Amino acid sequence: MVTADEVRSIALSLPGAVEKLSWGMPTFRAGQGGRVFASLDDDGRVMGVKCPEEDREELMAAEPEKFFLRQGHDDHYAWLRVRLAALDADELYAILVDSWRQAAPRALLAAHPELGRGPD
Repeated sequence: MVTADEVRSIALSLPGAVEKLSWGMPTFRAGQGGRVFASLDDDGRVMGVKCPEEDREELMAAEPEKFFLRQGHDDHYAWLRVRLAALDADELYAILVDSWRQAAPRALLAAHPELGRGPD
C-alpha cells in the first residue's frame, strides 16, 4: 500500500513537475503551466492519472479493485482513478511516469530520454 505522501514525492521527482492546487485538490503538472498528469483526491486514498480512453476499460476489467472511473466526471476524459491501497511502490512509480509522459511537453520529453515515450 502506498500513501499520498509517496505520490507527492514521486510526482515531484519527475523532471519539471510542479504541484498546484486545483479544484480544491493537489494536482501535479508536467512543467510550469503544464498539463496535469496526476491528482490526489481530498481523502488521500485515490489518485487520478492520465490514461488513454482506449486502455481504460481493459485496465478496469483486469483489476477492478485498483482502477475505476468517477462516473459523470471522467467519462469523456483520458483519465483514470487508482486506489492507492492496491498499489506497491514500484507500480506507483510506473503509473506516474506513464502519466507524466502523456502530459509532458515534447521539449521536456526530449530533454529526458531516460523517461521517453518508450515503444508505441
